[in-house]
Amino acid sequence: MEYREIVAVTGLGGLYQLLTTKSDGAIVRNVADKTTKFISARQHNVTPLESIEVYTTGDNVRLHNVFQKMLDQETSIPLVDLKKSDDKAIKHYFTTIFPEFDQERVYVSDMKKMVKWYEVLKANDLLRFEKVETAEAEPEAAAEVAAAEVAAAEEKPAKKAKAKKSEETPAEEGEEKPVKKAAKKKKAEGDTAAEEGEEKPAKKTAKKKKTEE
Repeated sequence: MEYREIVAVTGLGGLYQLLTTKSDGAIVRNVADKTTKFISARQHNVTPLESIEVYTTGDNVRLHNVFQKMLDQETSIPLVDLKKSDDKAIKHYFTTIFPEFDQERVYVSDMKKMVKWYEVLKANDLLRFEKVETAEAEPEAAAEVAAAEVAAAEEKPAKKAKAKKSEETPAEEGEEKPVKKAAKKKKAEGDTAAEEGEEKPAKKTAKKKKTEE
């Protein structure tokens, strides 16, 4: 079981491992008590923890970044006890470990939920985010590769077009030759016709002369 497999399910408390999805729902396993159940897509929504973002005064951060801060500072700043702490104490805890929190958009109910999830994840040794961070870096690398492929693809048609243009030159020259041959042939036929035309009057003249004699 890994952090990337963990989901929150609307209408159900706790965290779940997503085992498989179906057209009408999903099969999940409760991280705490390990019970397995089917949840209907009509009644519940499934949200992977790795896709959840938290509002800050700057850019939003992924939920696992908050969990990492809680883990890193737990020795110096103990995890807030939800049973003994009021809303003010809970807010103070989160603003201490993560000063960038947007207190107007991150509600106390959200903070309580994060504490509960943190406790479940820690109890099941799921506060390991190496693969999550690697997955976040992969899209950037993929984007760079895609950009390089697009650039290469744009260059290839240009080269092909140039090659095609150079191939068309001999073809054009080749097309001129039949034209010249046709012209020459036509001229030859014309010459023959002219010669034949010249001969016929000559014969007629000779016949007429013989008659007169």
